[in-house]
Amino acid sequence: MKYNFDEVIERRGTDSVKWDGVENVWGRSDLLPMWVADMDFRTPPFVMAALRRRLDHAVLGYTFACEEWYTSICHWLHRRHQWDITRDMLTFVPGIVRGQAFALQCFTKPGDKVMVMTPVYHPFFLVTERMGREVVYSPLDLHNGHYHINFERFAKDIQGCRALILCNPHNPGGRVWTTGELRRIADICQENGTMVISDEIHADLTLPPHKHHPFATVSEAAAQNSLTFMAPSKAFNMPGLGSSYAIAVNEDIRRRFRDFMEAGEFCEGHLLAYIGAAAAYTHGEEWLEQMLGYVQGNIDFTENYLKEHIPGIGMIRPQASYLIFLDCRALGLPQEELVKFFVEKARLALNDGTMFGKPGEGFMRLNIGCPRSVLERALRQLAVAVKEVRSAAKKTVP
Repeated sequence: MKYNFDEVIERRGTDSVKWDGVENVWGRSDLLPMWVADMDFRTPPFVMAALRRRLDHAVLGYTFACEEWYTSICHWLHRRHQWDITRDMLTFVPGIVRGQAFALQCFTKPGDKVMVMTPVYHPFFLVTERMGREVVYSPLDLHNGHYHINFERFAKDIQGCRALILCNPHNPGGRVWTTGELRRIADICQENGTMVISDEIHADLTLPPHKHHPFATVSEAAAQNSLTFMAPSKAFNMPGLGSSYAIAVNEDIRRRFRDFMEAGEFCEGHLLAYIGAAAAYTHGEEWLEQMLGYVQGNIDFTENYLKEHIPGIGMIRPQASYLIFLDCRALGLPQEELVKFFVEKARLALNDGTMFGKPGEGFMRLNIGCPRSVLERALRQLAVAVKEVRSAAKKTVP
């Protein structure tokens, strides 16, 4: 089957955070939303069909996880990531950010230090702070067009930290960590007594020729000292179902986390979360490959357009995901003015780079998970805005 990713779907009026939430955040409704990390493509038809079949039944009663939920995850991880797990390693969680919050409550206590590597997905440090833990910020190095871990700094910063929240693959930089990098993280954390909480929600969005490596697969040290979170949400555009899961190889970590989750009934999912995930993982290979090919085309289009039409704005080319970190430092605008420029001049709603931590200064995050025509419109608006600003700057030069 050939899927159509060029179709423009009207999402306004559906209580969409990405579209209907623009006015709440920016106080205006004329901005083209390229921010929240969901895609504007149709949720795959096989997922929608599975949900409709269940909703055709007359009773929506209490349910437990269907057998397909377990088997589809196990088979998917084996096929896509060469990770062989057993069903008892799985625990349902109602969203990965919530899962991280549960993990912090389970394995750390107020006042404990938790490390994050910035720039990084902002709930990593926001949730940690709100939980009363101390955040240790360890910045990544940006060179040769990608983020890298300075392991000398990493080994120093991790000392005394009870946990590390790892973004694997990285958001917003789109970096796919190598097995060598992940092994070094695992060894340093094991030596320091630091548990690794690995957020791998973007795993299935890894773009060829890059290969995602689940943290727990790179070494025995990694397997025995980590808790991994995954979900079909991003890859199959179904975050509204809140269907995520945790994987623990180590029996003690597994028991402690499951006991915590069961105590509050946090691991009880709703029927559509189970059914949607099972459908995605059972039937989703062809759709996913075509979607990734389309996203790869959008990345190429963006990179070429910036080089040809928008001098002063570059990009970090993602190795995974449909999110692009735009490098706007050459525009020479303070961050507050940069954000204002995107809103008032380009009429675009993007994520402020400093949302991901101080190293995000001079950057903006662009979501290209949309039809090419929408992306082209956004880039045209940006090109016109940059041209106007540069023209105005030239006129003011004496």
